[in-house]
Amino acid sequence: MSEILSKDNCLSHYKWGDNCDGWNFVSKPEAVIKQELMPAKTAEKLHFHTYAEQFFFILKGQATFLVEGETFTVDTSKGLQIKAGDKHKIMNNGVGDLEFILFSYPSTQNDRTDCE
Repeated sequence: MSEILSKDNCLSHYKWGDNCDGWNFVSKPEAVIKQELMPAKTAEKLHFHTYAEQFFFILKGQATFLVEGETFTVDTSKGLQIKAGDKHKIMNNGVGDLEFILFSYPSTQNDRTDCE
């Protein structure tokens, strides 16, 4: 059965990092789709996934990524793919909220190693 999903109608809402929010829309072993929000001046810890690849699509704001020591700036309506095994983190260095869609394939459940 088809279903329209939103922040108000999702599988689950969760908090992560430094007051960041996330909404799970799809959660299967083969793929996970989430929307996440990072307030200004927040950052994720450097980490990697052994098996999962990820694609971040920016909905609002500007994301700064550190991937294998290289910095990428990704604007609204653009995306960045992270390969499995690449050490990475996302940062919101801006003054407003950063919102993005995160696709992970396969799921990152039990597939995360923190580096910091």
